[in-house]
Amino acid sequence: MPDLHAFIAGLPKAELHVHHVGSASPRIVSELAARHTDSKVPSDPEALVDYFTFTDFAHFIDVYLSVVDLIRTPEDVRLLTYEIARDMARQQVRYAELTLTPFSSVIRRGIDEGAFMDAIEDARTAAEADFGTILRWCFDIPGEAGLESAEQTVRLATTDKIRPEGLVSFGLGGPEIGVPRPQFKPYFDRAIAAGLHSVPHAGETTGPETVWDALTDLRAERIGHGTSSARDPKLLAHLAEHRIPLEVCPTSNIATRAVRTLDEHPLKEFVRAGVVVTVNSDDPPMFGTDLNNEYAVAARLLDLDERGLAALAKNAVEVSFLDGPGKAALAAEIDTYTAGWLAP
Repeated sequence: MPDLHAFIAGLPKAELHVHHVGSASPRIVSELAARHTDSKVPSDPEALVDYFTFTDFAHFIDVYLSVVDLIRTPEDVRLLTYEIARDMARQQVRYAELTLTPFSSVIRRGIDEGAFMDAIEDARTAAEADFGTILRWCFDIPGEAGLESAEQTVRLATTDKIRPEGLVSFGLGGPEIGVPRPQFKPYFDRAIAAGLHSVPHAGETTGPETVWDALTDLRAERIGHGTSSARDPKLLAHLAEHRIPLEVCPTSNIATRAVRTLDEHPLKEFVRAGVVVTVNSDDPPMFGTDLNNEYAVAARLLDLDERGLAALAKNAVEVSFLDGPGKAALAAEIDTYTAGWLAP
C-alpha cells in the first residue's frame, strides 16, 4: 500500500467526528502538564504512550477526563485549539467539525464563558488564516454529568450573546450504558429550534436500540459511531433510505473495546447495506492514530483504490455542515488532486 499511503497523505479531507481535548497531541499534552504540575497526567511524551493504553471504555473516560483537567485557563483553550488545527493542516484536513464540551471548562473548571468563546473563536480565525483549515464547532453534552450538563450546554449553545459564530451542531457524548438518549430530547429540541444540527453519539457501546432512540427522540442527522447498527437489518435499511450518515472511527472502536478486532469491524456491512459512511479519528493521539491512518484502515477493510478513497473523502464533504460554495470548492479540490495523481 505504499502508493496509497502517499495518495492519502496528500488527499484534501474533511473530518466530522473528532474531539477537542481528545485531539491534544503528546506535545500539546506535555506542554499543558508541565504548566499544571499537580496533574496526574505525565509530562513526558514517551510516558503518555502507556498512559493512553486503555483497558475498556470506562478507563478511557477516566483518562480523557484527566486530560480535560489540564484545560484550566482561556490561554490553555486557545493553545489547544490552534495547535489542533496545525496538526490537522499537516494531514491536508481542509475542514473539520470539532466537538467541544464547554460544560467541562466553563461550569466544572470555572473558565469565564465569554473568555472560553473568545479563545476558541480567536484560534479558529487564526487557524484559517495561517493554515487554511476551516474549523466549525459541535457543542456536546457529557452524558455522564446528567441533565444539569444538558441544561448548561444548551444554554451556552443557544444564547445569542454567548453562542460562538463557528457553532454548527449539538451532540451527546460520554458513556452510553446507563445514560438513555430519550431524557435529552428537550435539550436537543431547543438546540434544533435555534438552528443547530443534531449529531449525537449512539450505538457505540450499546445496542441498535440506542441508535433508534437518537433518531426518534433526538432527531439525529448523523450518528456518531453507530457501531451496533450492523446488528439490526431494519436499522441499516432506514439509515440507507434516509441517507443518515454514520461517523465511523475504526481505530477508536478497537482501542475502547467497542469492537474486538479491525477484521470484525462492521464498516464493510454498512457500505454493503448502502449506508453513507465517513471515516474519522475521534481522539487521535489517545488512540495512536490520525485521519490519514483511518483512511488507510478503510482502504484495507473496503479494498479501496485511489478513486474509492476520493469518494470516501467526498462523502464527508457532502454530509458536512459546510456551506454550499465551500462544499463545491472542496469536492472540486479532491477531484483535481485525484485526477492529477492518476494522470499518466
